[in-house]
Amino acid sequence: MDVLDHECPSCGANIPFNPKTQRWDCKYCGASYTLEDFEKYDKELKKEEEKDKEIDVEMDEYLCPNCGAKVITDKNTSATFCVYCGSTNILKNRLQGEFKPSKVIPFKNTKEEAVDKFYKFSKKKWFAPKEFCSKKNIKKVEGVYIPFWLYDCDVIGGIVANAQSISRWTSGDYEYVKTDYYLCSRDGSMTFEKVPVDGSTKFQDDIMDSIEPYDYSEMKDFNASYLSGFLAEKYDVEKDDAYSRAKSRVKNSAVQRLEENIPFSNITLASDTLNVQKVKDDYVLMPVWLLNINYKGKMQTFAMNGQTGKMVGNVPISAKKLILIALIMEVVLVMIFTLFLYVL
Repeated sequence: MDVLDHECPSCGANIPFNPKTQRWDCKYCGASYTLEDFEKYDKELKKEEEKDKEIDVEMDEYLCPNCGAKVITDKNTSATFCVYCGSTNILKNRLQGEFKPSKVIPFKNTKEEAVDKFYKFSKKKWFAPKEFCSKKNIKKVEGVYIPFWLYDCDVIGGIVANAQSISRWTSGDYEYVKTDYYLCSRDGSMTFEKVPVDGSTKFQDDIMDSIEPYDYSEMKDFNASYLSGFLAEKYDVEKDDAYSRAKSRVKNSAVQRLEENIPFSNITLASDTLNVQKVKDDYVLMPVWLLNINYKGKMQTFAMNGQTGKMVGNVPISAKKLILIALIMEVVLVMIFTLFLYVL
């Protein structure tokens, strides 16, 4: 992961990116800057030769021996906590190489909003333990840019599917059911744009899929200034390896669209001749708030989409609430049965 802090041109203090104002607001002198202001300031000081080399700085890499996560920071930042597993035993090494995504979606939600959304999300779960939502259980809340591969793909081909048409009618005292069977084929071509696949093995795919979608209309050309005040995960899934999952998602979506054009029911795919071709791929960063919750000695991770505010995570179930609900249902059933016998 990567933490880059910009210095305030006015007072020299670290100045983080503010998701609410979409600017860089200094908490010390009150100055506020846009991305264009920073670019002008950097040029004047000759701190970068060209835009695509703007993150060519000294970096440290911290390795978590517990889960294998890699945290990338600038030389002045110390990482003492793994946002994935909660371990404080991390090792420091000098990082070699560069981290250059092409696009980024900036954070729009604050840390306070992430915590508030966690409380609301957990309290909506009927069987959640009351003490689970306690503030003392929140051990760490961190804004992290997660690496994603985006793919543009073309699909051409067709499917063959079995389908049924069921009709019912009544004649006299008899009810009739007629089932017609069909073998249907559909062909077509489609284009899919920006199909996302997360580039980190630290996150479960179902979690990353669950916090989608992102609004790509708010995607910006990558600039290191957006990372100020946040972490950034270093991808460990190569684009060719990630493409196999994107290809599967594209193919499944294409099958679904073709099946929607079959005017029958009980449709089952028999075969397909779909050919998926990759047109373009991009390496981008997506904003995610990670919340480490320590409940009864077990660390659990919740994730919130840093752009839309969508929260995902597994809330534990209270055994006491389950037993209570079961007892209430049993009493209600007994009352209904007793009332039924009384009526008879």
